[in-house]
Amino acid sequence: MRKFFKITFILLLPLSLVIAQSGEDQLVVIGKSLKGKVVDGEKLREVIGDVIITHGAVTITCDTAVQHLERNEIELKGNVVAKKDTVTLFTPHGYYFGESKTAYTEAGLVLNDGHYVITAEKGYYYYNENKAHFFGSVELFDTLNTLISDDLTYYNDNNKAVAVGHVLIADSASAITADSLIHYRNDNSTFAFNNVKIGSHESSVTILGNRLEDFGNENYTKITDSPVLIKTDTTETGKIDSLIISCVSMESVEDSLSKYLAIDSVRIVRDDFSSVNQHAVYYKEKNMIFTYREEDELQQPILWFENSQLIGDSIFIYINKKNNLDHITILHNASAISKNPLFDFRYDQISGDTLELFFENDELKKAFVYGGFLSIYYLYDDGETNGLIKSSAKNAVINFKNNLVKEVKMYKEAITEYYPENLVLNKEKDFTLPTFVIYKNRPTKETILKGR
Repeated sequence: MRKFFKITFILLLPLSLVIAQSGEDQLVVIGKSLKGKVVDGEKLREVIGDVIITHGAVTITCDTAVQHLERNEIELKGNVVAKKDTVTLFTPHGYYFGESKTAYTEAGLVLNDGHYVITAEKGYYYYNENKAHFFGSVELFDTLNTLISDDLTYYNDNNKAVAVGHVLIADSASAITADSLIHYRNDNSTFAFNNVKIGSHESSVTILGNRLEDFGNENYTKITDSPVLIKTDTTETGKIDSLIISCVSMESVEDSLSKYLAIDSVRIVRDDFSSVNQHAVYYKEKNMIFTYREEDELQQPILWFENSQLIGDSIFIYINKKNNLDHITILHNASAISKNPLFDFRYDQISGDTLELFFENDELKKAFVYGGFLSIYYLYDDGETNGLIKSSAKNAVINFKNNLVKEVKMYKEAITEYYPENLVLNKEKDFTLPTFVIYKNRPTKETILKGR
């Protein structure tokens, strides 16, 4: 039900004053001249020239104001400026609804409170709630961030922004896009939802997911709901190489080491290796990946390199400055198997406490094995099979050619046994180390990125 207002006209030449009494506040309109008229049975008052409108703590200035008396609404024309406390709204044309203390415009606007600036095509400002709801190419700027969206609701009392539709928020270090987002200016925290993408301005790292929690003042970000990290590099030869990491939960920590933590069901793929594990840490500055298992977990991290499979309690993967695989260190319960692709079941096998592998131009060249070295490797003569050698020692150095064992040097307590081809042929499965297991869950870029 509409309220009825008592309208009092006071003519003060050359000024005009219109007062609408409504409860506690009086809506006062002052201008140079006043015209009264009736349009479609509705009484209107048009105040022209240097118009000043006050309604409690709200002050509005404009060139012309058309007051709809029964509805207690005012159309504002020309150079409209609406103020309350520190909030100032600018627009060329708008409306003010006295009953709800709300300003509206669809002619473009700028909102400024001294700490941030918002621009939009149209929207409302609710003075009783200190809340703005803007839509149409909305942009918010402050000293730290730029926020862009189709629709933005801003709560002044707690400096909270709720953005929906083609959302982008960016600062000097990174940018986040999402379907929707909540941002708190006081502690520079952001929560993003659905089709989330975060990218760094300084590195080639991009993270995808469906939920993000970013605490800017703490330099900490958490991404959940199918997060995927993608890092693209160019090698010295000009080849494009991408590192892809997927998991259940991912965290970014910007401290002295600057790292990403991948947790639960981790899959890693790069052009030259891939891995499955439960925990991984990617150190951005050191260009190193560390995977490991907790004490109560049975499954060790698994790493594949070309036709080789590596497992161990902890695996360190180092990328050199040329963005090529440099070396891999496997700590505790380490083992490696490499298949000769020309034969059905001939695997060179190595196990020990610690295993270090060194590469040149992405090709395995040398391995060091420390503690309880065991090996089985096959022999070939001009491409023809020639039996195998079983060895054991405390430590060993292994040289490779074409990723197959070329030479083994053993140190301390070395024992070697040769098995001729006639004892090996069709009995290859009898020659395996205790650690021998073939894993079939090798991930690919296609399986990780499917549907994205």
